[in-house]
Amino acid sequence: MSVLERLYTQEHSMFRESIRRFFAKEVTPYVDQWERDGIVPRELWKTFGAQGFLCPWLPEDYGGAGGDFLYTLIAIEEASKTHCSGFAFPLHSDIIVPYLFNFASEEQKQRWLPGCVTGDVVTAIAMTEPGAGSDLSAIRTTAIRKNGSYVLNGQKTFISNGILCDLVLVAAKTDPGANPPYMGISLIAVEDGTPGFEKGRNLDKIGFHSQDTSEMAFVDCEVPCENLIGQEGQGFYYLMEELQQERLVCAIICQAAAEEALRLTIDFTRSREAFGRPISRFQYISFELAKMATEVEVGRAFLESLILDHMEGAKIVKKASMAKYWIAEMLNRVVAQCVQFHGGYGYMEEYPIARIFRDARVQTIYAGTSEVMLLIVSRLLGL
Repeated sequence: MSVLERLYTQEHSMFRESIRRFFAKEVTPYVDQWERDGIVPRELWKTFGAQGFLCPWLPEDYGGAGGDFLYTLIAIEEASKTHCSGFAFPLHSDIIVPYLFNFASEEQKQRWLPGCVTGDVVTAIAMTEPGAGSDLSAIRTTAIRKNGSYVLNGQKTFISNGILCDLVLVAAKTDPGANPPYMGISLIAVEDGTPGFEKGRNLDKIGFHSQDTSEMAFVDCEVPCENLIGQEGQGFYYLMEELQQERLVCAIICQAAAEEALRLTIDFTRSREAFGRPISRFQYISFELAKMATEVEVGRAFLESLILDHMEGAKIVKKASMAKYWIAEMLNRVVAQCVQFHGGYGYMEEYPIARIFRDARVQTIYAGTSEVMLLIVSRLLGL
């Protein structure tokens, strides 16, 4: 038993069993249809929230259960078994809502957080632009004060939850002339339906077919100054502050996917026969499976050590960046070999390994590319 497993309580076990039953009944049977539709039903968010599965870490004052980070781990692990990448509740619960909890005013928290728990408020965060990805200081979207409001103008792209979101946190320049440029960035909450806020098309991606990822446009979009999150000009620092958990959540998603891909492949190679015996009995395949199992186990051990540190409040930006880089790359190595061992079946959409394969590719790109992770690690090494 690992150190992390010793922290599990009866409540954690009950949560795992409850969310596992929910996924088996409400998600897994419908994944293929959602993949064809290119989106999950909006009602799924409310059904999920009604069971207490959204933002379980939030204090009871805001509708949550006051749980620890282990609930996040459990939810992602169980979600991986559904082979559904479209239901992006970890993005909402564990990456975006923490911005509201940590930096929003009490009035803003009371206004939005209870809905984030029930699923009535689905969140997104808009940072990436057509000409600005990892370099946040290069964003061109502006938010200029005028008569008690911010007037937003600009474009965003690759916004996950972009179609279904009710509230989007927009990174915009409230001081376009700031030097250095990142000093002029603020976070502003924009509600769906605000005049001048336009959701674009649901983007057609290689993978994550049921995940609504869209473009957004802000054209003279007036937002009350009361929707500023935290202090003006501090948006870049808020984003940097939350990146540790964001990268850790991404690493958990990758780890869970690698474990599921390996499980599926071991089961397949045990049952698939060639030349009169299961292909798992061929030395090359058995050795390669052993190598993959070793990589997956190393990823799990590293990840669990970081989760423990994170839960204790340690600053682990360097290691979280290492984990996001290494585990995402490991997932892609493992799942590519898993597809190979499935043979022609691995190329068929009806086999889950095909979906895991195409969905894995983006993990080395979003939330900071592998190259950016290496840049961060190298700088933190003093290089």
